[in-house]
Order: sequence, then structure tokens, then C-alpha cells
Amino acid sequence: MNEQIEKLKGKLGLRIMPWPIFGLGLSILMMSLVFMTREVLHAFSIALFFAPVWLPLLLIGSAGTLWVVLKRSEFIAKQNYVLLEIKPPRNLDKTPLAMEAVLSGMHHSPGESTWYKKYIAGAVRPWWSLEIASLEGQVHFFIWTRANFRRLIEAQMYAQYPGVQIVEAPDYTRFLSAKPEEWAIWGCDFVHTEKDPLPIKTYVEYGLDKVQKEPEQVDPLANLIEFMGSMKKGEYLWLQLVIRVHKGEKYHKLNASGKTYTWKDEGKELVQAIRTETVGKVKYKDIFTGEMRETEGFPNPTKGQSEKMAAIERNVSKLGFDVGIRGIYLAQPEKFDSVIISGLTGIFKQFSSESMNGFKPSGWMTEFDDYPWEIGTSKLKDKYRRLVVDAYRRRQFFHDPFKSEKTLIMSTEEIATIFHIPSRAVSTPSLTRIQSATSEAPANLPT
Repeated sequence: MNEQIEKLKGKLGLRIMPWPIFGLGLSILMMSLVFMTREVLHAFSIALFFAPVWLPLLLIGSAGTLWVVLKRSEFIAKQNYVLLEIKPPRNLDKTPLAMEAVLSGMHHSPGESTWYKKYIAGAVRPWWSLEIASLEGQVHFFIWTRANFRRLIEAQMYAQYPGVQIVEAPDYTRFLSAKPEEWAIWGCDFVHTEKDPLPIKTYVEYGLDKVQKEPEQVDPLANLIEFMGSMKKGEYLWLQLVIRVHKGEKYHKLNASGKTYTWKDEGKELVQAIRTETVGKVKYKDIFTGEMRETEGFPNPTKGQSEKMAAIERNVSKLGFDVGIRGIYLAQPEKFDSVIISGLTGIFKQFSSESMNGFKPSGWMTEFDDYPWEIGTSKLKDKYRRLVVDAYRRRQFFHDPFKSEKTLIMSTEEIATIFHIPSRAVSTPSLTRIQSATSEAPANLPT
């Protein structure tokens, strides 16, 4: 249904809003009551007669949903959160494989071990926000986390990136009022172009799974950092990846074994579908009857099909995270540059592949096509601008009030490709680096 609405909006520029539909339905009901009074009253009487059956079910179901939302909101509000800035040294020689190891160490999901904790106490498993922000052209790397997970994050980062500096930073999103009356704002989420088990173009395809000579090294993150570093005075570009351990909530179903359906099951189905495509029909002559018969031959995949199956199997064999990706461009009204919007929507092009997977913008400001006959969009745009900034500030993607059905599922390899601490080969001057590595004093110094 949503796809049909999107096609209708794209072709005709018609925005279907809920209130006009509700008003139309109410008008049809009133007209039916006038012209078909007996039938409508009879239908109402039947509904009223069965009210003791359907009304308690409706009320209990609604009350249960509201209870879970309330308890989860209380649990989330009670947690303390910190924003950690990651400052790389100038002489860093690590590959994205180091970040993949960090993400593997973050693959924890405490808090939802029992139904009581999940539905009565409202506990939710932790989520993290990996952020790259350009503050008037200065690019910074951040990790937002619950305060009690700070030691875990620092231990993983220091283990893989010795010499890196991790400091608690004030929330940069709060430095600006970000009100539509004062700022020009454009934001969107990102979704996959294909199904989740199909991988994007990762650092392995770029040859970054091993250390290379600097002139030969091609880090796709350099494009992203260079673009974000092009922001001028009065311009801000925020990018976040909100992640949590994948447990299959996206699919809302069970697999053939009666267990929760996950992206591994979807990956197996995709591989099986490709294998089925590779089996062709073979004709042969029956030596006894002389008739020509047809049967299925052996699988004969092309090189592309073989590579796709191998890529899917490699991707789903790694640890998976639910991921929400969001980007926002803010600027003072007189400095707002619409070209930056094109750059933001294509900011992940270097990670995309025609034969595999990629990213495309979705939601928020992409909902508006700016047809001249679209009425009332000005106030709606301002509402969306407020909401997208609020969602970014809350780092919310998996829970109310900003629960999204457009979450992605990505492996640690894919996430590490998009978010990793750049080596010294990425020499963009806008990237904030510390002058030298820092470390504690030796433990055996005389006192």
C-alpha cells in the first residue's frame, strides 16, 4: 500500500494526508446515514451487540501497547548518556579492520533477557550512535553511548587504536537552536537499494583489509570527509549511524524452525533463489521411445552470480546490527546552498555497487516534490525540520516517538567501511587530529 502511495505521489504530485481521508470517510458515513438510514443503523446495532467481544480486545491491546511504550520511555529517560569524541593521531596506520574489531566488541545486548524485563520493566538493549559531524568545515568523529558502557567503548578503541585520544565532549547538536525560523534545514534517512543481506562495496573490495603504501591506498571515507570539510562559516553537516544488535524485529515472523527470522534466513533464501536461476533446462532424446524430453540440468552460475552468492554468504556470516542512518544539513538562511543537498543524498555513492547493494535517501525532506499545486506544505516542512533535528538529538531510530520501519541490517564489515578512524593517508586538513599520540606514564618509574 505504501509503495502505491509513493508511486502516486511521484507521478502526480498528490500528497495523501490522513486527515482528508478521515474527513472523506466521515462524510461518506453521514451521507449513508441520510440515504440508507435503516441499513446503517442495523450495522451499528450488530456492532453494538458484539461490543462485549471486540471492545475488551481492542482496549486491552491498545492499553498493552501504551504500557510498553510508557515503561520503555521511562527506562530510556533514566539512563545517563555521554558523547565521546575520537581524536586520531597524525601517524595512525590502522586499516578499517581495526574498527570492525571494535564493533565486534560492542556486539552486546543486555537488558532483554526475560519477558518481564522487556515488557513489564520496559528494559531495552543498548544502542550506540556513530557520528561524523562537520562544524563549519571542521570534521569530528563521535560515539554516543550510555554512560555505563563508556569503559567498554574506551577499552575497545584503545585496544585497536593505541595513541588515539578519547574525550567526553559537549553535545554539538545543542549549540544551535536549529529552529526553522532561524535556520535553513534539510535532512533525510538512508535505506538500502536492495535487500539487506546483499553487501555494499566494503573496504575489502578497496583492498584496505591489509596495510598498503600510502600512494596506493584508496580510502572511500576520504571522499566523505573531504565533502564534509567543504562546509563554510555558518554551515553544518551532521551524519549518524544508530546501531544495536540485530535480533530480527524487522521481519516480525518466524523461520521454518519456529525461531526468530533474521537476516541470515533471508540471506539463505536469496542464495537459494540465485541457485534456482542457474539451473537450466536440458533436452534429450529418449533412447527407448525416441521422444524428445526435457529435464533440469546441473547448476551453471555465471561469474557474477557466483560472486553474488559468495558475497551474501560472507556478509551474513559476520555479526549483524540493526542500523539507522540519518543526515542533516543546517545553514544560516543567507548561506544555505542547495548543491549541498545533492552532495548529502549521494554521500555514500562510493560504497554503492550496481551488482550488489547501495544507499538511497528516504523520508523527512525527501517526502516533498515541490509541485506548485501542493497545498499546505510550508507548515508541514517546518514540522518535519523540527522533528528530524529532534530525532537526531535523541539518537532515536528503534523506539517511540521516532521508531522507524526503515531500519537496515548491516554487518560489522559494512559499518566499519562507513565509519572508521582514517589513517594518515587521509590528509584532509579539515579533519581534527591530535599533534602526537598520548599514553600513560610507565608503571615502573621511580617515585
